[in-house]
Amino acid sequence: MKPAKERYYRTLFTIAAFYDLLLGVTFTFFPARAFAALGISEKLPAFGGYVTLLGAFLLVIGIAYALISRGDLRGNADLIFVGTLYKLAYAATAFYYWSAGNLPHVAFAALFGVADAVFFVLMAECYWSLKREPQT
Repeated sequence: MKPAKERYYRTLFTIAAFYDLLLGVTFTFFPARAFAALGISEKLPAFGGYVTLLGAFLLVIGIAYALISRGDLRGNADLIFVGTLYKLAYAATAFYYWSAGNLPHVAFAALFGVADAVFFVLMAECYWSLKREPQT
């Protein structure tokens, strides 16, 4: 892989790591503040464990993206694939509920859903680029 393309992918996964780590910390430790900032405090579940668990999942995938960004991209191809599916899962879920009119706030789809859709496309391109490239 050309050095410029490798730097691009490492930067992509570094940005994804910061994005998910920030969201993970926010929704794990400050869910009420996050919901208030989005203007949907009334949608915060009575049992906070749901949001905390989702925040913890974001923390874990953020760590995975950080490991990808500093490691061997080809050696991490399987982890890249899983991370790519994670972005697809969130974007697809957000857009499904948005289109069904069941999203509590457009910000979830417009901000997080679009961001994850963009990450999905870019990460999928990275994965397929690694798979197409001959091994050295």
